Amino acid sequence: MTDQFQLTEDQLAIQEMARRFTADRITPFAANWDEEGHYPVDVWKAAGEVGFGAIYVSPESGGTGLGRLEAALIMEAMAYGCAATSAYVSIHNMAAWMIDRFGSAELKARFLPSLVSMERIASYCLTEPGSGSDAAALRTTARRAGGNGDRYVLNGTKQFISGAGYNDLYLVMARSGAEGPKGISCFVVEKGMKGLSFGAPERKLGWNASPTAQVILEDVEVPVENRLGAEGDGFKFAMAGLDGGRINIGACSLGGAQRCLDEAITYVKERSQFGQPIAAFQNTQFTLADMATDLEAARALLYLAAVKVTANAPDKSRFSAMAKKLASDSGSEIVDKALQMFGGYGYLRDYPVERFWRDLRVHRILEGTNEVMRMIIGRDLLK
Repeated sequence: MTDQFQLTEDQLAIQEMARRFTADRITPFAANWDEEGHYPVDVWKAAGEVGFGAIYVSPESGGTGLGRLEAALIMEAMAYGCAATSAYVSIHNMAAWMIDRFGSAELKARFLPSLVSMERIASYCLTEPGSGSDAAALRTTARRAGGNGDRYVLNGTKQFISGAGYNDLYLVMARSGAEGPKGISCFVVEKGMKGLSFGAPERKLGWNASPTAQVILEDVEVPVENRLGAEGDGFKFAMAGLDGGRINIGACSLGGAQRCLDEAITYVKERSQFGQPIAAFQNTQFTLADMATDLEAARALLYLAAVKVTANAPDKSRFSAMAKKLASDSGSEIVDKALQMFGGYGYLRDYPVERFWRDLRVHRILEGTNEVMRMIIGRDLLK
């Protein structure tokens, strides 16, 4: 930003490119993807061609090397067409960034070229059936094996993994040491490794364009070279990835809310009751005013938090939690108000609002529930 209130010319150009990509490759097809549960892998490849597969991967590793604000602009623009699709691009970018930021030179050389192009797609595997918000209590194990300790044997189950069974790489957090966060390491597990399997696709309220399933590890042998960073640093890496992930999910909420606000404005101008457009009623105007105000407030905080994450500011985690909480809470409320303005028609799949109502609801749960966001904020204020 050139100042506190204006995007730079480069940022505006990135935003416009993302909006064009969305209008051409996502918006016209999103309803069918949702209806059919289609995972649009071809769109991932196209996204990789324009640099959306490695938004904040360093240029030295083949990425575009942009900041978290630029990433948020892209996610917000893509979510205008489909929040589930945009959110998955965020997950892939988080995984690619973790390999670039914490991986060895050999690991980067092996995996980043295909991740940057989105020829291969990555998943992030932290949550387990028995450890959601209490992520450091995970039970998946990584036992050192081999005559010279040249590999790990992984056992456990990961829950709610986006792209499970479809994607090529899985960044798996597993316990290689003692209890607690310092006993957790991060491993790149490749599809096709013996002992790696996947659960049945989850039947979800929304995000139908992004498949979700368990990742099951049964004596999966992973070379020590596939470990990210030092043993015991995995939880730290996972949390570092989540600061940016929370910004991106908040941005997805902004994009979905903006779409529904725009749809509502168009609808209330066209829909007439009691002899006049419902836009003429003061209640409609007041509701739209509240929706627009809440959206802009959430956007301003999220853009500020994104800049802090890029700058590695000492309060970046608090601000990313605040931004995610506000954007996802406000986004859901804005979409709900838009649906109410449509009346019975808003409940039909003939209009996009009900899809966004379903898709944005999960944003208050994933990347850390909003209750956990409040915990992070409160602890940081009191430390």
